[in-house]
Amino acid sequence: MTQILAAEPQIFVTDMERSLAFYRDLLGFRTVFTFGEPVFYAQVGRQGARINLRLVASLPFDRAFRAREVDALSATLALDEADPLFREYQEAGASFHQPLRVEDWGAKSFIVADPDGNLIAFAGS
Repeated sequence: MTQILAAEPQIFVTDMERSLAFYRDLLGFRTVFTFGEPVFYAQVGRQGARINLRLVASLPFDRAFRAREVDALSATLALDEADPLFREYQEAGASFHQPLRVEDWGAKSFIVADPDGNLIAFAGS
């Protein structure tokens, strides 16, 4: 039987260079690859996580959607421990949509917004 090994969410961005810098410089991801001239598709990775970035002229979620669905996530990354990464991002100056907290189901999570407002959740013990 085929095993699913990982998920690679696709995040829509309006400025590829700005987004690559955010994921690389603030969140500690590395650029796995870029594609196109100019670049319109890229992948960033950190340990077992991969996020695909797709350049678009306008974001699929408009302001009305974001106003109604203030916590709509674009991706969730599973962690073994949330505390150390939260502290790392605090020290790097990340802006949190949701600071570290214990969820009702027991997980510790926090949410970071990228420059286009995509919400990336990090959750673990």
